[in-house]
Amino acid sequence: MKSIFDTVSFDCSRNVTKSYSTSFSAAVKMLAPSIRQDIYNIYGFVRFADEIVDTFHDYDKENLFELFEKDLANALENKISLNPILNSFQHTVHKYNIPPTMIAAFMKSMRLDLYKKDYNSFTEYNDYIYGSADVVGLMCLKVFVNGDDKKFEELEQAAMRLGSAFQKVNFLRDLKTDYEDLNRSYFPNTDLSRLDECSKNAIIKEIEADFEAGFQGILKLPLEAKFGVYTAYVYYKKLLSKLKKTPSLEIKNTRIRVPDYQKFGLLAKCYVNYRLNLL
Repeated sequence: MKSIFDTVSFDCSRNVTKSYSTSFSAAVKMLAPSIRQDIYNIYGFVRFADEIVDTFHDYDKENLFELFEKDLANALENKISLNPILNSFQHTVHKYNIPPTMIAAFMKSMRLDLYKKDYNSFTEYNDYIYGSADVVGLMCLKVFVNGDDKKFEELEQAAMRLGSAFQKVNFLRDLKTDYEDLNRSYFPNTDLSRLDECSKNAIIKEIEADFEAGFQGILKLPLEAKFGVYTAYVYYKKLLSKLKKTPSLEIKNTRIRVPDYQKFGLLAKCYVNYRLNLL
Protein backbone atom coordinates (compact mmCIF):
# COMPACT_ATOMS: atom_id res chain seq x y z
CA MET A 1 0.00 0.00 0.00
CA LYS A 2 1.41 3.35 -1.03
CA SER A 3 -0.05 5.00 2.06
CA ILE A 4 2.46 3.06 4.18
CA PHE A 5 5.31 4.13 1.91
CA ASP A 6 4.13 7.74 2.11
CA THR A 7 4.06 7.54 5.90
CA VAL A 8 7.62 6.20 5.92
CA SER A 9 8.63 9.00 3.54
CA PHE A 10 7.05 11.65 5.78
CA ASP A 11 8.88 10.17 8.77
CA CYS A 12 12.16 10.50 6.85
CA SER A 13 11.54 14.18 6.10
CA ARG A 14 10.65 14.86 9.71
CA ASN A 15 13.78 13.03 10.93
CA VAL A 16 15.98 14.97 8.50
CA THR A 17 14.62 18.23 9.89
CA LYS A 18 15.17 17.18 13.49
CA SER A 19 18.65 15.84 12.78
CA TYR A 20 19.98 18.81 10.82
CA SER A 21 18.35 21.76 12.58
CA THR A 22 17.07 21.68 16.14
CA SER A 23 16.13 25.36 15.92
CA PHE A 24 14.07 25.04 12.74
CA SER A 25 12.55 21.81 14.02
CA ALA A 26 11.41 23.60 17.18
CA ALA A 27 9.81 26.35 15.09
CA VAL A 28 8.00 23.81 12.90
CA LYS A 29 6.49 22.22 16.01
CA MET A 30 4.82 25.57 16.69
CA LEU A 31 2.89 25.33 13.41
CA ALA A 32 -0.59 23.84 13.32
CA PRO A 33 -0.50 20.03 12.90
CA SER A 34 -2.43 20.39 9.64
CA ILE A 35 0.55 22.05 7.89
CA ARG A 36 3.51 20.82 9.94
CA GLN A 37 4.31 17.76 7.83
CA ASP A 38 4.35 19.70 4.58
CA ILE A 39 7.00 22.08 5.96
CA TYR A 40 9.06 19.05 7.00
CA ASN A 41 8.69 17.79 3.42
CA ILE A 42 9.98 21.05 1.97
CA TYR A 43 12.87 21.27 4.43
CA GLY A 44 13.97 17.67 3.78
CA PHE A 45 14.23 18.38 0.05
CA VAL A 46 16.08 21.66 0.57
CA ARG A 47 18.44 20.10 3.11
CA PHE A 48 19.45 17.18 0.90
CA ALA A 49 20.19 19.41 -2.08
CA ASP A 50 22.27 21.68 0.12
CA GLU A 51 24.17 18.75 1.64
CA ILE A 52 25.21 17.51 -1.79
CA VAL A 53 26.90 20.77 -2.73
CA ASP A 54 28.24 21.68 0.72
CA THR A 55 29.48 18.55 2.46
CA PHE A 56 30.02 15.53 0.20
CA HIS A 57 33.63 16.49 -0.57
CA ASP A 58 34.91 12.91 -0.94
CA TYR A 59 32.44 12.17 -3.72
CA ASP A 60 31.65 13.43 -7.21
CA LYS A 61 29.27 16.17 -6.08
CA GLU A 62 28.35 17.25 -9.60
CA ASN A 63 27.33 13.71 -10.54
CA LEU A 64 25.36 13.31 -7.30
CA PHE A 65 23.60 16.60 -7.93
CA GLU A 66 22.68 15.61 -11.49
CA LEU A 67 21.28 12.29 -10.27
CA PHE A 68 19.28 14.11 -7.59
CA GLU A 69 17.98 16.55 -10.21
CA LYS A 70 16.89 13.72 -12.51
CA ASP A 71 15.20 11.89 -9.65
CA LEU A 72 13.44 15.14 -8.72
CA ALA A 73 12.12 15.58 -12.26
CA ASN A 74 10.85 12.00 -12.31
CA ALA A 75 9.24 12.37 -8.89
CA LEU A 76 7.38 15.50 -9.94
CA GLU A 77 6.23 13.92 -13.20
CA ASN A 78 5.25 10.50 -11.86
CA LYS A 79 4.06 11.63 -8.40
CA ILE A 80 6.20 9.01 -6.70
CA SER A 81 9.87 8.40 -5.94
CA LEU A 82 11.78 5.61 -4.25
CA ASN A 83 13.82 8.38 -2.66
CA PRO A 84 11.59 9.03 0.38
CA ILE A 85 12.67 12.68 0.65
CA LEU A 86 11.67 13.36 -2.95
CA ASN A 87 8.49 11.33 -2.52
CA SER A 88 7.51 13.56 0.41
CA PHE A 89 8.41 16.72 -1.47
CA GLN A 90 6.45 15.85 -4.61
CA HIS A 91 3.42 15.18 -2.40
CA THR A 92 3.55 18.72 -1.01
CA VAL A 93 4.31 20.26 -4.42
CA HIS A 94 1.19 18.74 -5.95
CA LYS A 95 -0.97 19.30 -2.88
CA TYR A 96 -0.34 23.07 -2.89
CA ASN A 97 0.46 23.61 -6.59
CA ILE A 98 3.97 24.89 -5.92
CA PRO A 99 5.12 26.32 -9.28
CA PRO A 100 7.96 24.56 -11.14
CA THR A 101 9.66 27.95 -11.52
CA MET A 102 10.27 28.10 -7.76
CA ILE A 103 11.85 24.66 -7.71
CA ALA A 104 13.97 25.46 -10.77
CA ALA A 105 15.22 28.70 -9.19
CA PHE A 106 16.22 26.81 -6.04
CA MET A 107 18.09 24.13 -7.97
CA LYS A 108 19.84 26.80 -10.06
CA SER A 109 21.27 28.43 -6.93
CA MET A 110 22.30 25.07 -5.49
CA ARG A 111 24.10 24.22 -8.72
CA LEU A 112 26.03 27.51 -8.48
CA ASP A 113 27.51 26.27 -5.20
CA LEU A 114 29.24 23.49 -7.12
CA TYR A 115 31.60 25.92 -8.84
CA LYS A 116 30.94 29.60 -8.14
CA LYS A 117 33.13 31.06 -5.39
CA ASP A 118 32.55 34.82 -5.53
CA TYR A 119 29.57 37.11 -6.03
CA ASN A 120 31.03 40.32 -7.36
CA SER A 121 27.82 42.23 -8.05
CA PHE A 122 24.58 42.78 -6.19
CA THR A 123 22.71 41.32 -9.17
CA GLU A 124 24.53 37.99 -8.78
CA TYR A 125 24.13 38.15 -5.00
CA ASN A 126 20.40 38.88 -5.13
CA ASP A 127 19.79 36.22 -7.80
CA TYR A 128 21.53 33.61 -5.66
CA ILE A 129 19.57 34.59 -2.55
CA TYR A 130 16.30 34.54 -4.49
CA GLY A 131 16.93 30.93 -5.52
CA SER A 132 18.49 29.66 -2.31
CA ALA A 133 16.20 31.38 0.21
CA ASP A 134 13.41 33.57 -1.14
CA VAL A 135 11.72 30.79 -3.09
CA VAL A 136 11.95 28.48 -0.08
CA GLY A 137 9.98 31.09 1.84
CA LEU A 138 7.50 31.24 -1.03
CA MET A 139 7.10 27.44 -1.06
CA CYS A 140 6.31 27.57 2.64
CA LEU A 141 3.93 30.46 2.06
CA LYS A 142 2.03 28.31 -0.43
CA VAL A 143 1.44 25.89 2.41
CA PHE A 144 0.59 28.60 4.95
CA VAL A 145 -2.15 30.20 2.83
CA ASN A 146 -3.55 26.83 1.70
CA GLY A 147 -4.46 27.82 -1.85
CA ASP A 148 -5.57 31.39 -1.13
CA ASP A 149 -3.96 33.14 -4.12
CA LYS A 150 -5.00 36.59 -2.97
CA LYS A 151 -3.37 36.06 0.43
CA PHE A 152 -0.28 34.67 -1.24
CA GLU A 153 0.12 37.74 -3.43
CA GLU A 154 -0.40 40.01 -0.42
CA LEU A 155 2.36 38.30 1.57
CA GLU A 156 4.73 37.34 -1.26
CA GLN A 157 7.20 40.22 -0.89
CA ALA A 158 7.32 39.92 2.90
CA ALA A 159 7.99 36.17 2.67
CA MET A 160 10.86 36.82 0.29
CA ARG A 161 12.37 39.47 2.56
CA LEU A 162 12.14 37.15 5.55
CA GLY A 163 13.78 34.35 3.57
CA SER A 164 16.54 36.78 2.56
CA ALA A 165 17.08 37.83 6.18
CA PHE A 166 17.42 34.21 7.34
CA GLN A 167 19.88 33.43 4.56
CA LYS A 168 22.03 36.50 5.15
CA VAL A 169 22.23 35.72 8.87
CA ASN A 170 23.39 32.23 7.89
CA PHE A 171 26.02 33.75 5.60
CA LEU A 172 27.36 35.92 8.41
CA ARG A 173 27.22 33.13 11.00
CA ASP A 174 28.91 30.63 8.67
CA LEU A 175 31.45 33.09 7.30
CA LYS A 176 34.42 31.10 8.59
CA THR A 177 33.25 27.79 7.11
CA ASP A 178 32.15 29.28 3.79
CA TYR A 179 35.35 31.26 3.32
CA GLU A 180 37.99 28.89 4.72
CA ASP A 181 36.52 25.45 3.99
CA LEU A 182 34.43 26.07 0.86
CA ASN A 183 36.34 29.09 -0.46
CA ARG A 184 33.09 30.98 -1.02
CA SER A 185 32.37 34.67 -0.60
CA TYR A 186 28.70 35.65 -0.96
CA PHE A 187 28.76 39.31 0.09
CA PRO A 188 29.67 41.55 -2.87
CA ASN A 189 32.22 44.35 -2.52
CA THR A 190 33.39 42.83 0.77
CA ASP A 191 36.88 41.44 1.36
CA LEU A 192 36.14 38.73 3.90
CA SER A 193 39.85 38.25 4.62
CA ARG A 194 39.79 41.81 5.96
CA LEU A 195 36.25 42.05 7.31
CA ASP A 196 36.07 45.13 9.54
CA GLU A 197 33.36 46.65 11.71
CA CYS A 198 32.25 49.04 8.97
CA SER A 199 31.65 46.21 6.48
CA LYS A 200 29.99 44.04 9.13
CA ASN A 201 27.64 46.82 10.21
CA ALA A 202 26.65 47.54 6.60
CA ILE A 203 25.66 43.89 6.19
CA ILE A 204 23.73 43.90 9.47
CA LYS A 205 21.87 47.08 8.50
CA GLU A 206 20.77 45.36 5.28
CA ILE A 207 19.57 42.31 7.23
CA GLU A 208 17.67 44.45 9.74
CA ALA A 209 15.75 46.10 6.89
CA ASP A 210 14.82 42.65 5.57
CA PHE A 211 13.66 41.57 9.02
CA GLU A 212 11.44 44.63 9.41
CA ALA A 213 9.75 44.00 6.07
CA GLY A 214 9.40 40.30 6.88
CA PHE A 215 7.85 40.97 10.27
CA GLN A 216 5.04 42.96 8.68
CA GLY A 217 4.14 39.83 6.76
CA ILE A 218 4.21 37.64 9.88
CA LEU A 219 1.51 39.82 11.42
CA LYS A 220 -0.80 38.97 8.50
CA LEU A 221 -0.18 35.23 8.38
CA PRO A 222 -3.00 32.76 9.03
CA LEU A 223 -3.18 31.58 12.65
CA GLU A 224 -2.01 28.11 11.66
CA ALA A 225 1.38 29.51 10.64
CA LYS A 226 1.88 32.71 12.63
CA PHE A 227 3.32 31.29 15.86
CA GLY A 228 5.79 28.98 14.12
CA VAL A 229 7.11 31.63 11.73
CA TYR A 230 7.30 34.17 14.54
CA THR A 231 9.36 31.69 16.58
CA ALA A 232 11.86 31.31 13.73
CA TYR A 233 11.94 35.10 13.31
CA VAL A 234 12.73 35.68 17.00
CA TYR A 235 15.48 33.04 16.97
CA TYR A 236 17.18 34.56 13.93
CA LYS A 237 16.81 38.07 15.34
CA LYS A 238 18.59 36.87 18.49
CA LEU A 239 21.34 35.34 16.41
CA LEU A 240 21.72 38.60 14.49
CA SER A 241 21.89 40.50 17.78
CA LYS A 242 24.75 38.27 18.92
CA LEU A 243 26.55 38.76 15.60
CA LYS A 244 26.09 42.51 15.90
CA LYS A 245 27.76 42.49 19.32
CA THR A 246 30.58 40.20 18.21
CA PRO A 247 33.78 41.83 16.90
CA SER A 248 34.32 41.21 13.19
CA LEU A 249 37.60 39.37 13.87
CA GLU A 250 35.81 36.88 16.11
CA ILE A 251 33.09 36.29 13.50
CA LYS A 252 35.84 35.35 11.04
CA ASN A 253 37.36 32.87 13.47
CA THR A 254 34.38 31.15 15.10
CA ARG A 255 30.75 30.17 14.53
CA ILE A 256 28.37 32.20 16.68
CA ARG A 257 25.53 30.24 18.26
CA VAL A 258 22.50 30.79 20.46
CA PRO A 259 22.85 28.48 23.51
CA ASP A 260 20.04 26.02 24.21
CA TYR A 261 19.00 27.75 27.43
CA GLN A 262 18.50 31.01 25.49
CA LYS A 263 16.51 29.15 22.82
CA PHE A 264 14.12 27.85 25.48
CA GLY A 265 13.78 31.35 26.89
CA LEU A 266 13.01 32.75 23.46
CA LEU A 267 10.40 30.07 22.89
CA ALA A 268 8.69 30.91 26.17
CA LYS A 269 8.69 34.60 25.29
CA CYS A 270 7.22 33.87 21.85
CA TYR A 271 4.45 31.79 23.41
CA VAL A 272 3.53 34.51 25.91
CA ASN A 273 3.43 37.17 23.16
CA TYR A 274 1.29 34.90 20.99
CA ARG A 275 -1.17 34.01 23.75
CA LEU A 276 -1.53 37.64 24.78
CA ASN A 277 -2.33 38.58 21.16
CA LEU A 278 0.71 40.84 21.01
CA LEU A 279 1.37 39.83 17.40
